[in-house]
Amino acid sequence: MVELPLFFNPINEDIVLFDADKFSKTAFGNIFKIHREDSFPELEGADIAIIGVNEDRNALENKGCGLAPDYIRHKLYSLFAVKENTKIVDLGNLKNGHKITDTYIALSQIMAHLLEFNIVPIIIGGSQDLTFSMYKTYEQVKRVVNIASIDSRFDIGSEDAPMNAQAYLSKIILEQPNFLFNYTNIGYQTYFVDQESIELMNNLYFDAYRLGNVRADMQELEPVMRNADLLTIDVGSIRQSDFPANFYASPNGFTGDEICKITRYAGISDKVSSIGFFEYNPMLDQNKQSAHLIAQMIWYFVEGFYNRKQDYPNLSKDHYIKYFVSIQEGLYDIKFYKSKKTNRWWMEVPYPPDKKSRYERHNIVPCSYKDYETACSDDIPERWWQAMKKMV
Repeated sequence: MVELPLFFNPINEDIVLFDADKFSKTAFGNIFKIHREDSFPELEGADIAIIGVNEDRNALENKGCGLAPDYIRHKLYSLFAVKENTKIVDLGNLKNGHKITDTYIALSQIMAHLLEFNIVPIIIGGSQDLTFSMYKTYEQVKRVVNIASIDSRFDIGSEDAPMNAQAYLSKIILEQPNFLFNYTNIGYQTYFVDQESIELMNNLYFDAYRLGNVRADMQELEPVMRNADLLTIDVGSIRQSDFPANFYASPNGFTGDEICKITRYAGISDKVSSIGFFEYNPMLDQNKQSAHLIAQMIWYFVEGFYNRKQDYPNLSKDHYIKYFVSIQEGLYDIKFYKSKKTNRWWMEVPYPPDKKSRYERHNIVPCSYKDYETACSDDIPERWWQAMKKMV
């Protein structure tokens, strides 16, 4: 049994709640169950749990991002709640371990505990190597996982590179036994990525979407978010004019409204069960502009969460319209499902019978109407083909 209060420090009320009297009754600051000096929130009935992490020992040049959680809370708590019966607890800030590996272990144990109660963890603060802890959570609960990362870089690093915020992915890939089914990078910028890394992504059948292609059709990201279990966000993927508080901030990147649209897509996904916001550095913030944007990103995730439709196809598919498309004179037959409730699309990908335990959660792949149109044009949808290559 995980004794949660032992792992956490209460929030710093001097930073977070100095103007608490100005909060509306329906503001997050008055609705959240908050870890204070004299009380720790109960998990019973909670839907979402916020975890602050003050860890930046592996942040490389972006030292200071460990200060992030309470600055984000200061803006988050002033936002109006999506609905009055929002059931969110703020567990406070995770105590840093003596060694950074202790922090990694503690975070994964706590998240695994939350997932057992179907509570979605929101991780705020710290460096993106904490994604490794998030992945280890799913290893603990024996669940094969899809990771989606909003990042201008791949963060692969070399095989022998030490763990840090730009080299955590290789550690996940090399973990044995391995519970990673797919990794998707969203928004990479080619001038930040070497060709060898791009080739490695292709060889591993991972998905990578260039920034320009994503921004040209943001709606196509909705199926990507619907297929993710874990979403990790490096705020350095947001353009500098919208988000200056990151050492690696670049003139190009997602705009504020685009990144909020992505987090809402993650919120409405029935599958996303954890999300992390990393690399925000309060020491580089201007008038708390960047903290305010992260607060709004979280707001959109929460708003999406409370609008989930629970229409992910299951064994009883009576609520779906089924379409069968034969491609290339019967070489491939693809079964599509369209939800009668939401008009969202999925397609079925076959897998070897002896791999049912590993692939059963991943053979119904979220897609869009464009994928159905592609199949009807006698061409193989890229999403279907990528998933097929992983399963053979």
